Amino acid sequence: MLPRLTPLALKERASMVFLEKGNLDVLDGSFVLVDAAGVRTHIPVGGVACVMLEPGIRVSHAAVVLAARAGTLLTWVGEAGVRLYASGQPGGARSDKLLYQAALALDEEARGKVVRRMFAVRFGEEPPSRRSIDQLRGIEGARVREMYKLLAKQYRVPWTGRKYDPREWGSGDTPNRCMSAATACLHGLCEAAILAAGYAPAIGFLHTGKPRSFVYDIADLYKFDTVVPVAFRVAGQNVAEPERAVRLACRDRFRETKMLARIIPEIEEVLAAGGIPLPQAPSDAVGPAFEDEEGLGDDGHRR
Repeated sequence: MLPRLTPLALKERASMVFLEKGNLDVLDGSFVLVDAAGVRTHIPVGGVACVMLEPGIRVSHAAVVLAARAGTLLTWVGEAGVRLYASGQPGGARSDKLLYQAALALDEEARGKVVRRMFAVRFGEEPPSRRSIDQLRGIEGARVREMYKLLAKQYRVPWTGRKYDPREWGSGDTPNRCMSAATACLHGLCEAAILAAGYAPAIGFLHTGKPRSFVYDIADLYKFDTVVPVAFRVAGQNVAEPERAVRLACRDRFRETKMLARIIPEIEEVLAAGGIPLPQAPSDAVGPAFEDEEGLGDDGHRR
């Protein structure tokens, strides 16, 4: 039996690691990747927010258990991390925060306030007054397209727009493949943060109808400060393995911008703009049989 683990808070962790072609297991109490030659690579599972598992990985039951106890998100992805197949949830929505998130999304006025706050955080200015969400989405789309053009010009990268087939990785040109790889890094990190904060990835405000709608909402707040410039810079360097270069550059950019320390407080700030308090449990509801022990982790980490 492994000793009891206390998950680290997200702000104390590194962002993510990508693993491929090997067996992920727990050997001698350590989280290790074993390759075909039997070489062990120790993975600091409790010290990263997200482990991205690429094709060629086999995962043991013990490895999944240890990752869950450490509060680390496991995601099974396609080549270069551009397609999500499944995720192993390390914590998840607390009931009070899930009800709070749902109440905000279902109240049109509160939802509008949240969307407007997202716009302000993303662009550094308040959105135009008396605009509907559809109108704000149109303004946002025009700004985003212009920002893509400006960054492409800055890094001298040919750019004809965001064009790719998600079912065929090789169908896009180098800038689009770099952008997809960079965005996958950001989405994995945002999903880990949302789960650590105790919220649900599926309940979005601007995006809706997908299992990761809220992930896309939160990722958009950071995209142009982090991964989009990285993708264009790497695309302009003509490196041999652009996807790998993008992942390494994104990891460095997340560290430089102190994103892991910012993301959960900024999720709370955006949702607080809705003006709805956290719901109280009904007076006749049955509470937990045992109180959770205090730990170092975030609200959504299991204890």
